[in-house]
Amino acid sequence: MTTIGTTFTVRRIGEGDLNWALAEGWKDFKAKRGDLIVLALIYPLVGFLAAATALNARLLPLFFPLVAGVSILGPAVASGFYELARRRELGLESSWWHFLDPLRGRNRTALATLTAGLAILFAGWLIAASLIYDATIGGGHADGPARFLSLLFTTPPGWTMIAAGNLVGFGFAVMTLTLTLALVSFPMVVDKPVDAATAIATSIQAVRANPREAASWGLRVAGLLALGCLPIFIGLAVVLPVLGYATWHLYTRLVER
Repeated sequence: MTTIGTTFTVRRIGEGDLNWALAEGWKDFKAKRGDLIVLALIYPLVGFLAAATALNARLLPLFFPLVAGVSILGPAVASGFYELARRRELGLESSWWHFLDPLRGRNRTALATLTAGLAILFAGWLIAASLIYDATIGGGHADGPARFLSLLFTTPPGWTMIAAGNLVGFGFAVMTLTLTLALVSFPMVVDKPVDAATAIATSIQAVRANPREAASWGLRVAGLLALGCLPIFIGLAVVLPVLGYATWHLYTRLVER
């Protein structure tokens, strides 16, 4: 039975809790590695994007926004890691087939609702990135990677595109962090029979109670994702599982369960 409209108590946390969550995420990764799953998911996608952008100059400006969208869509993929961390915390069997338990569990409707919200944010981000490109260097006829990079880094419109893209991307990241992701919502619907609205409301409450810590967590996530993209995205095979596990542990510190 899904719980609707329930109020959950949110704790205040500190930087030490963020460090603890990352340390616990690393311990979970060493105990239950997720790199093979991530590689199986990421590399076909990255290969497809690379081929598509190489064959279609129009898609080239969207390559970075597509890759950056990992930070928006990541929580949905990480739901399996939340479940594994939850089971290990309770001392339950945590075999790899449990990675898919959230998709067939009692709260799959709430999970699907949150995932749809992320998909809408992701689509909005791509539309915004395309509009920024059209308004800046889109008229410069970037008909290949060399021409596109030249326009991007050596012209005022290119610098404007970089600045505007980062500013708008930051706005989408804040919405993702606050409304659906990183602190509460996805871990909560994996953990409890709550509806999506309750999970989002609790996440907003958690961010309001811990604005500095939420911002610090967002910066850590962004920095780790950036490092994970080097070289050729292979680091994401470690970063994404660690962040998934760590987010679960941060949730357990934030919300009275």
